[in-house]
Amino acid sequence: MTPYDNALAKPDDTVVTTAHRKPTREQAERAVRTLIEWIGEDPDREGLVDTPARVVKSYEELFGGYLFEPADILARTFNEVEAYDEIVLLKGVRFKSFCEHHMLPIVGTAHVGYFPRGRVVGISKLARVIDAYARRMQIQERLTAQIAHAIQTVLDPLGVAVVIESEHQCMSLRGVQKEGVAMVTTRMLGCFKDDPERRREFMHLIGRSG
Repeated sequence: MTPYDNALAKPDDTVVTTAHRKPTREQAERAVRTLIEWIGEDPDREGLVDTPARVVKSYEELFGGYLFEPADILARTFNEVEAYDEIVLLKGVRFKSFCEHHMLPIVGTAHVGYFPRGRVVGISKLARVIDAYARRMQIQERLTAQIAHAIQTVLDPLGVAVVIESEHQCMSLRGVQKEGVAMVTTRMLGCFKDDPERRREFMHLIGRSG
């Protein structure tokens, strides 16, 4: 079972654009075996003989976001909120993604808030939307925008705010090799974009100056 077993399994056609036939598991395992040989190792030695199968199995989980449509995750909403008219915030959601340029991990924290227009969604659904987009090959700027626009499109709130802070191992493990460097991206929609006071309130709630 995946972390999104309550969502509908439907590809997101805004991300999955290839029409190529998906390789078989056996083909994927052979590709991993080729990489093992390419780095100079022996794929038949005891410690590596099962590695191709393990890698392919782990990729099913790590990139499981392609199986789910975030709009479906957000589909079930609640209207009986007693006229609630303040920010709904999910703060400090840890996530893992993969840089699409080097396929190395992005590890970070997302803060997601929205100002409801009569409809709210279960908080676990917000976390699932974050993971549904994060568990794909990504760049952080697109990840931030996708989360915000999915919530805006489905819930139609007065505004959506998303702030993501993460460390990219394509920068810390290779290239310039700078550890502990955080990248921060934001996407503000609706009242959080147009109303400075709402934006400052959100930034204050997540512990950042506005």
